[in-house]
Amino acid sequence: MTRVVHPIEQESFRRLRSRLDTSGFQPLTRAVVERVIHSAADLEYATDLVCDEPSLRAAHAALHAGAPVVADVEMVAAGITRRETVCRLRDSRSGPGLTRSAHAVRLAHEQVGPGAIWVIGCAPTALEELLVLDAAPALVIGLPVGFVGAAESKAALRASGLPAVSNVSEKGGSAVAAAALNALLYHPHIKENA
Repeated sequence: MTRVVHPIEQESFRRLRSRLDTSGFQPLTRAVVERVIHSAADLEYATDLVCDEPSLRAAHAALHAGAPVVADVEMVAAGITRRETVCRLRDSRSGPGLTRSAHAVRLAHEQVGPGAIWVIGCAPTALEELLVLDAAPALVIGLPVGFVGAAESKAALRASGLPAVSNVSEKGGSAVAAAALNALLYHPHIKENA
C-alpha cells in the first residue's frame, strides 16, 4: 500500500531540508533523523541521535517481515501508524522496586519473545528493565524523556551492544520514539546488495 503524503508534511520536510543538510546520512539513518526532527521541530536531534545503519537495515527487514512491535506506553502506540503494537501498561502493577512501566515490559516480553522491535519513549525504567531481560530484540528505539534516569538509561542501552536508536541528551518522548519507528515503516523495502 502506497502512503499518500499530505502537502503540509511535504512542505515541512522541504523546510527542514532547507535548514539542515541531511544528504550525508545513510538512507535509513536519514529517514529516522528527519522524521524525528519533523516530529519535534528540533534540529538538534541531527547531532543528538545515535543510529547504526546496519542495525537499522536488519530492523527494517524484520519489521517488514512482521516482527512484533512493543510500545512502553499507549501514547507511543497511538503514534505508530500502519502497524499493530503490543502495550501492556494497562495490565501492569507496581510493587517494591518495580514501576508499572518495568512490569509492563516484563509482561510484553512474555507475550512476544525474542525478535521484537521495542519502542520506548516515556519511562527510563522500562528501558532499564528491557536491558536486564534476555529479550534478543531486533531493535530497541530507546528515547525516554526526563531529568531522572533518561540520559543514563540511554547510555546503558548504547553500552549494551543491542541494536538500537537512542540519543545522548535527556530529551526524547513518545512522539519522537513513534516517529523513529514510523520512519522505518514508511521507508521502502531495500533490495539486498543495494
